Formats: sequence, structure tokens, C-alpha cells
Amino acid sequence: MKVKNYLLGYQDLYIYQDTSMFHFSLDSVLLPNFITIPKKPKKILDIGTGNAPIPLILSTKVNCPILGVEIQKEVASLARDSVELNHLENQITILEGDIKEISKTLEEGSFDVITSNPPYFKYQKDSNVNESDYKTIARHEVALNLEELIQISSRLLSYNGVLGLVHRPERLIDIIETMRKYQIEPKRMELIYPGVGKEANILLIEGRKQGKPGLKILPPLYSHKKNGEYTEEVQKYFENN
Repeated sequence: MKVKNYLLGYQDLYIYQDTSMFHFSLDSVLLPNFITIPKKPKKILDIGTGNAPIPLILSTKVNCPILGVEIQKEVASLARDSVELNHLENQITILEGDIKEISKTLEEGSFDVITSNPPYFKYQKDSNVNESDYKTIARHEVALNLEELIQISSRLLSYNGVLGLVHRPERLIDIIETMRKYQIEPKRMELIYPGVGKEANILLIEGRKQGKPGLKILPPLYSHKKNGEYTEEVQKYFENN
């Protein structure tokens, strides 16, 4: 069932969701608030945009065109509806299709920033996948794996352009090795913990195309208090700035 919600704490942004599909989460709020955006970006790409939470949040921070690519037809439709609901058609464009094919039609080096909240888990025949195809594609590397994502991003990024990913900490080494393989130098990283004394469950990382070596590790971010509420550190990301 299609429902309209506030985009978490963004009281002037709405988003359409379908209760039978994969819902966006805190991950999609953290990434656009983490990534380094140039003062005057020319163009931004969000790969695997889902119902477009990342482009919607980025629209509060930049005036440049934002392109979101989503492979699942029904999810891409929700994204378009969300863009229209917020009257952002002149800034945000949603393309339905496989980024592996769409990227061939996009100009090399044409994006200053690329973001992605990609599938986290490697897919194998014996993988424990969700019965819903929507959730399987969102969670597992069925349609797009990590290397394909980074290779495509490297081709489309401008010199010194930024790639930002939200992922899982256990994939950190895979991410760093693959970024370097495709001339994207890891530059900033932050680990998100669900609470004090718990293991990190979210990784935020960005790299620069042909950047100089040197990784900056930010202080840890705790997402929830003991009572289950978001911490003040996370609450600030819900404020338009």
C-alpha cells in the first residue's frame, strides 16, 4: 500500500513509501549529511536511489541537478512521485533502469559527487534472501555488486570528484581495496554505533577520484540513547541547513 510520510525529521519534505517494499532507513539520512559537497557542484548522481530519500535531502543543500537511478520499476515510480510531491522536478531526475547500462549513456567524468546506499551483502546461491524480490535486490548484490558500483563511479566521476557510500563495517576492507583498484582514494570514514558499548553497524566512507593518500577517521557517532530515542548528534541531521 502506498503511503505518504514526512522524510523523517524533514518537516518540509514528504516521501512516498509502499508498505510491501523495502523502506529507507537512517542510513539514507546519514549519507547525504556526511558526504563532502563542493561549493559549486555541477551535477550529482545517486545510484540505487530507491524512493529517492538521498536526492530529496541533497536538494536542501545544493542547487545543481541531481540524477537518481533505480532498477526496480515500482520503486522508481515511487521516487518520481516523491519528487513531484515536493515540486522538485526541475532539480531531481529519476531514471528507471540498470546503472550498468545507463552509465554507458552518461558522459565520462560528468559528476562531481556520486552517492550510493548499495546492497550490503554478497549474493550466493545459498544466501538467506528475503522472499520479496524488492528486498532481495535492495539487500543483496543481485543486480549490482560492489566492484561494479565502484568501477562505474570511477568512470563517471570528475577529477577529484567524491564517491560516498553507506555500507556495513564488515565490508570495509573490500571497499578500500576496490576503491584503490579504480583510482578512488579513501579520504574520510565514520563508524556509526547503535549505542554505547555496542559494535558498529553502519559505515560511512568517501573517496576522491585520483586523490592523494591520507584517510581521516572521524569520531564515532552513536545513533540511539538507552531509551531508544535518537541521540542529539543524529537529531541534528534532521534539521535543514
